[in-house]
Amino acid sequence: MPPKKRKLNTKAVLRVYWRHTKQHPWLLALSLGGVLLSQVDKVVAPIFLKEIFNLIIQGAAAPFSSITNLLWLFVAVSFVGWVGGRIEMWLGYTMISKVGAALTKEAFDSLMRHSYQFFTNSFAGALTRRVSRFSSAYEHLYYSLVSVFLEAALYIISITAVLFWHSAVLGSAILAWIVVFIFLQWYMSRWQQPYRLARATEDSNLTAALADSISNHNTVALFANNTYEAAIVGAATDRYQQTQLKSWNINSIVYGIQGLFAIFLNIGILWLTVSLIRSGALTTGDLILVQIYVFSIFSIVWGLGRQFQAIHNALADASEMVETMETPHEIKDKRDAKHLRVDVGEVWFDDVTFNFHKGTPILHQFNLTIAGGERVALVGPSGAGKSTVTKLLLRLYDVDRGEIKIDKQDISKVTQDTLRDAISFVPQEPILFHRTLMENIRYGYRDATDEMVIEAAKKAHCHEFISKLPLGYDTFVGERGIKLSGGERQRVAIARAILKDAPILVLDEATSSLDSESEALIQDALNVLMEGKTVIVIAHRLSTIMKMDRIIVMEGGQVVAQGTHLQLINERGLYQKLWSIQAGGFLGGSEEDEATVSEKQAGGDAELADDDELK
Repeated sequence: MPPKKRKLNTKAVLRVYWRHTKQHPWLLALSLGGVLLSQVDKVVAPIFLKEIFNLIIQGAAAPFSSITNLLWLFVAVSFVGWVGGRIEMWLGYTMISKVGAALTKEAFDSLMRHSYQFFTNSFAGALTRRVSRFSSAYEHLYYSLVSVFLEAALYIISITAVLFWHSAVLGSAILAWIVVFIFLQWYMSRWQQPYRLARATEDSNLTAALADSISNHNTVALFANNTYEAAIVGAATDRYQQTQLKSWNINSIVYGIQGLFAIFLNIGILWLTVSLIRSGALTTGDLILVQIYVFSIFSIVWGLGRQFQAIHNALADASEMVETMETPHEIKDKRDAKHLRVDVGEVWFDDVTFNFHKGTPILHQFNLTIAGGERVALVGPSGAGKSTVTKLLLRLYDVDRGEIKIDKQDISKVTQDTLRDAISFVPQEPILFHRTLMENIRYGYRDATDEMVIEAAKKAHCHEFISKLPLGYDTFVGERGIKLSGGERQRVAIARAILKDAPILVLDEATSSLDSESEALIQDALNVLMEGKTVIVIAHRLSTIMKMDRIIVMEGGQVVAQGTHLQLINERGLYQKLWSIQAGGFLGGSEEDEATVSEKQAGGDAELADDDELK
């Protein structure tokens, strides 16, 4: 029973490929001209061989000059065919390389414009595989269509015309043989297609499984789950091996049927040719001509079967990427989107409702106004919606209802690039590129000089550990920054934010990976970084929270309290409960005791409840 058929979006693939191919009309035209010239040798040269053979049969009666002239003509057409082949190859390679590069760029650009949610639901390894196979599929498709199918079509038309000129019966027989054999190839190739698609799907699944385990190697090792991961990858490997073997076995059956069919057809054509020679309708030299053509046709048509498979494989590979490219981008700029201008930095959430899935909203009629230059902290239990607020501000998601405005500009009506250029975001677990430290810090401001990068690093207190490295700022940090400690990665991320110097700053547990000594070093840098900016801090350390102009307490996707630290402590509400848990359990104490503890620990290392731990 064939595997379940996955839709192959052939028209969409060809539409994308043709759009890029037609950008190079001269390359295409000259390459096709080379294909035409290359067929001169294959079609005309056998005619001269036939005449030479007929003259040789005549013996001494045949003028040697005639044979010599035919030989020179044979050499001439062979040279023309050689020139055509070189033109086709040279220009074809140029076309493939140019279009392949353009396809990779378009695929990457389209992929990277998908939303945050799209990437959280996808394997990075599988997406990478799709991009790489998209351009390589064009190479296979171009070669099959131009270098194989077009050449085959020109050759078949030409030799059929030549044979018709010699004998209508023979020409008709050859044409019928070709049509039947090609139809057989096409039919069997379509029959094989579900198995090829199944193999391509399992290949992507295997790549995804490998990437998932390899990228999380540290977690696998720490939980001693090598055997478990090996079982997952092994199962994916077995599924791929089974679909691959089934596809290869089907190929073996197809080749066997085609080979047997070709033998019988070849015998039939040979018998017909001999019969026509015996009747005087053809010469003995015509037997040579027919056999050369038949052997060439047999080779070409047999190759068409493999090319049918190559085309279907290429289309199957490209179809996955085209499907991704045609998936609508969840977050898109409006056609008339304007550039965001930030003069004051006021942030306004107006009756915002948002949920990830149908059901209880994460935020429900959420209202919050943050004045330009104001520093606020968002605190609350896990699931309160604190991180969601920042993700919506960065427009990683669109709100279901309501509006978010910056300086009275609806962020859904400005370009995403200018919105995110206006916001510096330091996450709890920053991810770095496998590039140098200089490049990672400069990512905040790509036109920054080396001196500007070093100055930002000094302010973030990461210049000290960078200077001790053998290669200094030229040190590669490893994939996702794995060669650095958590605190070092965090300080590099802060240096990047300092260099960016955006008017709005979002800190999501930005010092959570730092020890007390490192945090003490970074506080001055954060104070400098926050100066003159609108700042939103999520569940930050107490020393930073104490310096906030206002603390926003969230629960159930809404603001339940707000004020300064001491005001909220004295209200004896949710914030006081969270503070008591973190500070060591003063829930039963008096308001005066709690206020005293707050004052004593204002500059200390105590932390507010972690966003992922408090309930």
